[in-house]
Amino acid sequence: MKIGYSFWGFLGNGITDTPDGGRSHRRPLIDALHDRGHEIVFLQANRDLLEAGDNLGGAYTFDSGIPDIDVLFLEWRWPIDGRNTTQCGTPGHTCDLHRQAELIKRYSVACGTPMVIWDKDRQLRPDSPWRRAPRVAICEAALEPTPGAYPLLFPVADRLLAQADPSVLAQQPREITLGYVGNQYVGNRQDRDEHFDRYFSPAASCFDHQVGGKWTDTSRWPHVSFLGRIPFEEAHRLYSGAIATVLLLPKRYAEVGQMTQRIFEAVLAGCLPLAPADIRQVERFVPEALVVRSGSHVIHQLNRLRAIAGTRQHVDLIADCLDRLSLFRLSRQVDALEAVLDTITGATSRQQGAA
Repeated sequence: MKIGYSFWGFLGNGITDTPDGGRSHRRPLIDALHDRGHEIVFLQANRDLLEAGDNLGGAYTFDSGIPDIDVLFLEWRWPIDGRNTTQCGTPGHTCDLHRQAELIKRYSVACGTPMVIWDKDRQLRPDSPWRRAPRVAICEAALEPTPGAYPLLFPVADRLLAQADPSVLAQQPREITLGYVGNQYVGNRQDRDEHFDRYFSPAASCFDHQVGGKWTDTSRWPHVSFLGRIPFEEAHRLYSGAIATVLLLPKRYAEVGQMTQRIFEAVLAGCLPLAPADIRQVERFVPEALVVRSGSHVIHQLNRLRAIAGTRQHVDLIADCLDRLSLFRLSRQVDALEAVLDTITGATSRQQGAA
């Protein structure tokens, strides 16, 4: 089928000054859908070309109009004050929200085009009428999504899982003990700051570490080494040089078992993920040996991981983490998405009727 795909971000490396985490999984998902015979046309601005000067080899189609499509697929955008809520043409304005509204009006409202909303940031209101609308499916990247929504996790390419060798990763030199890549957002600051205080800050006082990402208010952590925003590809370098990281999730993610792409970015680089115990179904993401319950527990675990670095125990821990990444396997997520597409388009029933 022909899918009109709306996202605000990049398919390539993009630019440094952006929080778009979708770069780690968006392009593999798109390519996998194409490989299964679907046609994809992108309906938002081509930021790869406009901002990063990357034409992506001419491999993808962007359309600023209203092309004919079978399904509208939205990576859900929400109001952000001072950015997409301002008038078009004003300084700092981004038109993602306006364009999304146009797409919904022209396709779903006017034409009844089937629509998938991938609420990757858990910003769609619980009382949103789209949750009850016909031929509309809500997907969430959570193990326990909102009732009525479908799980669609952030995917990791099958080939990357197949190529990862825990023995090689365990022998790789690690210059620092603790690494972290993530941003401090104004809207979620209190939530993330509390987790940072509890799990990361105490360990940062005891071990060499680096934090990559945009943190605008760091005065309460003078002992933490903040690097500022780093290029997308530098995240792999940071994780490759660290023994471990801590998976710090906003509360709205943790309480439904929504894990970000940071887990597979870290594990594929051999960086062991310590996961707070308050993450729902945490045991599906990491082995019990990597579940932490306090800052002092993080310190204890880091001392243990430093002691076993390069040993058989280290290899086995990395292997266990790699095995658990199968939860995010690309082929598995594309199967889940195609099942959703069949449901809202009636493709399955049509195929059965033809048979």
